[in-house]
Amino acid sequence: MAGKGTQATALLAKQRVEHRLHSYTHGSGQAYGPEAAELLGLDPVRVFKTLVADVDGALTVGIVPVLAMLDLKALAAAVGGKRAKMADVALAERATGYVAGGISPLGQRKRLPAVLDASAEQLDTMFCSAGRRGLEVELAPADLVRLTGARFAPIAAIP
Repeated sequence: MAGKGTQATALLAKQRVEHRLHSYTHGSGQAYGPEAAELLGLDPVRVFKTLVADVDGALTVGIVPVLAMLDLKALAAAVGGKRAKMADVALAERATGYVAGGISPLGQRKRLPAVLDASAEQLDTMFCSAGRRGLEVELAPADLVRLTGARFAPIAAIP
């Protein structure tokens, strides 16, 4: 792995979770998730983005395929809430310890409730941010769920 590790990679190593790191050079102007899929030559169905939302005043993580949007109503329902809105970026960065575009569901400063889109259940491996822009981790969805305490639910909305 080029450069120093992240909290996400440290957690994966500590828990001895089978994973592979994939790095790419982030350009400017393009959305991080689709860029990662394109530059790494991956099917975007397997590449997920980590979004932080405010559900009834509590920060909650939604993990959805990069070409999808987060269905806020479905996310709220998945965690037993009523209303959800996207969290303020600065608040999300403070809570997770990561910068926008590099927020990983793994190794967050404060472990937030998390929901992984149900489409991931069909995959052998998936990709998500490893905690830095330009660094993706490939791992089994079940391992991501185990390490984050996430639950599966249909939270992706295809635009």
